[in-house]
Amino acid sequence: MRSVELFAGAGGLGMGLSRAGFRPEAVIEWDRHSCENVRANQRLGVDPVCHWPLYEMDAREFDFSGLPEGVQLISGGPPCQPFSIGGKHRGPRDQRDMFPVAINAVRELRPKAFIFENVKGLTRPGFARYFSYITLQLSYPGIQAREGEDWTDHLSRLEQHHTSRSRDGLGYNVVSRVLNAANHGVPQKRERVFFVGFRSDLDVRWSFPKETHSLDALLWSQYATGDYWERHEVPMKQRRKPMNPAMQKRARSVCDQLFPPDAKPWLTVRDALHDLPHPGDPAARAIPNHEPRSGARAYPGHTGSPLDEPAKTLKAGDHGVPGGENMLAYSNGKVRYFTVRESARLQTFPDDFVFTGSWSENMRQLGNAVPVTLAQVLAEAIRKKLEPLEGTGQGEPDGRGAAVQPAG
Repeated sequence: MRSVELFAGAGGLGMGLSRAGFRPEAVIEWDRHSCENVRANQRLGVDPVCHWPLYEMDAREFDFSGLPEGVQLISGGPPCQPFSIGGKHRGPRDQRDMFPVAINAVRELRPKAFIFENVKGLTRPGFARYFSYITLQLSYPGIQAREGEDWTDHLSRLEQHHTSRSRDGLGYNVVSRVLNAANHGVPQKRERVFFVGFRSDLDVRWSFPKETHSLDALLWSQYATGDYWERHEVPMKQRRKPMNPAMQKRARSVCDQLFPPDAKPWLTVRDALHDLPHPGDPAARAIPNHEPRSGARAYPGHTGSPLDEPAKTLKAGDHGVPGGENMLAYSNGKVRYFTVRESARLQTFPDDFVFTGSWSENMRQLGNAVPVTLAQVLAEAIRKKLEPLEGTGQGEPDGRGAAVQPAG
């Protein structure tokens, strides 16, 4: 199935889609360092990026009309700084807001489906109105803003169209949800909001995939059965209880249950890194991007990720990472920075994917990435709905970019 990837970044979302069977007609990214990484892996023949048609350019300048018709999926993560808790919170007033570019691509290519993601901060009350604006634009991409029209006036027209029950022109049935990657087999507590839409004429019924992993299942395996510690051959005296009082209370509650939770355990930092040598060991020198970095220290509010829990959300802060999210915290109180390879593991990037820049540059890319495993889970669920439509002629586009301008 053919796709187009916007704002590809480090390639996490795109790799997940490729693993699910989508073949990109274009992979667009403006950041030079990210593109250098992709090209380096292409030269090494790393699958699936070795097959990507990469365009290093501003997505606003890309000519979508040059792509073949029949693109089934558009994907991407519009830059999140306008909505990030660590950003300046300017939202629609921020020139880095690329949702209009994503919506324009949907309008021009008329794909059968799309998937876009952004930071959880977009769902904050302060952005509620703009969140509705994004959703309605994705639902009715043919209703374009008029020249000089303020976004709030455009929102009013979209609301009028939505409540008029008119379904003329290009439309999509859109759902959105904040997903925690840990609940889908990623060793990281990473929450992002996803928008998924299917073209209205396809009459597709879809919902986000069921969560497969849980905290309670992890606590059960650690403190009810001990399977977690046995699997990692952790001596009894090193089997630490959670330091957080609330987590201790939850662990006691889980252990009081008669039956195990109906889910797989959350994956932890130890699960993700168990077969990697310590970055200071001689054996680590043979592993790409596994060099140690000095200078890590813990202090109140800057504590790192506990070894026996999923990692905190890896971050890409312009002024550092305030919560110590890019550090590993041992049970004895010692901390150290994650290596780039370890961070890639936490983002479920394949081990043969190499990073070519500095530690800080690579951590920026990884901190902005979508976990490959989560992207694959979502892409497989989308493909499952699109496959029955292949070869039937159902829902084929009848032309591009037909605008709809309702009264009002």
